[in-house]
Amino acid sequence: MAFRTNVGVAVKFTWFNLMPWPDLPDDFREKNRSVWVDIPSQLFDPVTANRVYNEYMDQLEYAEELGFDGIGCNEHHQNGYGIMPSPNVIAAGLARRTSKAAICVIGNSIALYNPPIRVAEEFAMLDCISGGRLVAGFPVGTPMDTNFCYGQIPALTRDKYYEGHELIMRAWAEDEPFAFDGKYNQLRYVNCWPKPIQQPHPPVYIPGGGSIETWDFCLDHDYNYSYLSFGGYLAGKKLLDGYWDQVAARDKDDSPYRAAFAQIIAVADSDAEAEALYAEHILYFFNRCLHVYPGFSDPPGYRTISTIKAGVLDQLRAENMRVFSNLTWKDLVDGGYVIAGSPDTVIDRMKEMITTLRLGHVFCLMHNGNQPDWKTRYSTKLFAEKVMPQLRNMWPEYDGDDRWWIHPLEDRVRADETMAAARRHPQLPTEAAE
Repeated sequence: MAFRTNVGVAVKFTWFNLMPWPDLPDDFREKNRSVWVDIPSQLFDPVTANRVYNEYMDQLEYAEELGFDGIGCNEHHQNGYGIMPSPNVIAAGLARRTSKAAICVIGNSIALYNPPIRVAEEFAMLDCISGGRLVAGFPVGTPMDTNFCYGQIPALTRDKYYEGHELIMRAWAEDEPFAFDGKYNQLRYVNCWPKPIQQPHPPVYIPGGGSIETWDFCLDHDYNYSYLSFGGYLAGKKLLDGYWDQVAARDKDDSPYRAAFAQIIAVADSDAEAEALYAEHILYFFNRCLHVYPGFSDPPGYRTISTIKAGVLDQLRAENMRVFSNLTWKDLVDGGYVIAGSPDTVIDRMKEMITTLRLGHVFCLMHNGNQPDWKTRYSTKLFAEKVMPQLRNMWPEYDGDDRWWIHPLEDRVRADETMAAARRHPQLPTEAAE
């Protein structure tokens, strides 16, 4: 396999903010059956949200300043796990206030959009605003979001997803208006204005939570398979081993940049300090933000027959339910759910994760639960300065393989430069008339 060598490619790190709600009460798990779908809306406070949204966006911008390759957001509905029903709104703000990092929207749940051409248009806008820095995520969507919050029929969700994907990719590719006559979408005129800068399309990442047919979908289109799980890297190995087996069976090259993985990470000066600083907040996240009623997470028809037959997802979910019901910090660290400790400890465990899962891209979850801003920045800075440089060149044989990364304009407009120019030389009314 010949790779483009004009760009050096190292392991990529995206700083990802789930934007959890930080004020769930101590007895939330006992008094509420789920953090998703039917969570009492009186627990949401718009005044608190004003602070929280801006704090979370500040953290994402700070991650770019520290040298993270990407900054990430995602889409969820009616929940306290992540208060981003519209990740494109967040991404638009980030696109204007950052200039280097990839804007990773992981992603838009395309089965929910009616019609999905809306995703093609908004993603193209984001790519244009950012100068070609969009990573486009196309998740099927959790059952909580797609089936219970937005009322999609579970057995039809994946079929609608495939049709939505076809419409989006055609809209980006076609140079003339066309008619689209699908099972779920009938459009006389499809004419996508604007088009994305990155051609033929931005890099596409497909978030997966355990459905094995997602592997083939990624391989069919040469998309990145992004395994997003809070079961940690030790439990995730079995599923990613299955993915790499399928890569081999399909006679695809085994570039590690085909895969991404999300991992909770917490860095401090020592292992003991990491527990003292972060344990309460990460336990808040696992005990409250991941408290989902089982009936919402796996409705009949959502999983396909092939995934049910494989049984891998059942095993992972059973183990997660066992651990989540009686968590300790030791459980989280020893089980690989959390990589936490001193820089040396985190380096060792990150190397193990990257090599055993064969990863070219890590989504770093460094803000967790109700963690205060200063702790998040402290952990992020230590990771960027002392950990990340030690992990960059773990796949030297694949240097130059940038098939799954952004290709921004070299001379792209940067918001900070245009704002500075405007302050130096504001246009006068007479100049505007001329």
